[in-house]
Amino acid sequence: MNANNNIINLEDYRVKQGDKISKVFTGRDRGEYVRKQSQIDIIEQNYDSVEIIIPNNIYSINPSFFEELFVNVVKKLGKEYFIEKFKFNSLGDYNYEKPLDEAIDRILRSKTALD
Repeated sequence: MNANNNIINLEDYRVKQGDKISKVFTGRDRGEYVRKQSQIDIIEQNYDSVEIIIPNNIYSINPSFFEELFVNVVKKLGKEYFIEKFKFNSLGDYNYEKPLDEAIDRILRSKTALD
């Protein structure tokens, strides 16, 4: 959870309530929270590569979460260099590629739904 390390483990940002732990990452507000708490923008500036660890037993990561998490780095790097620089390590069998691609495409569209 600091910019002295080029690894962002999403396990550190799961929502916990008592002994229950979230199996989803959803929503722009959560993506923004993780972007700020993880200091991803600073990490990207300071390292040649960044590892994103997707924890085991994740059911869903929606594109709006990824969109808000990666908005600044994708705008800065573009899709090709982002994919080169950011390495994803999925500890379970969750397939993150489709929501990630959708999020990157949304970020890079000239007009967004919010414009």
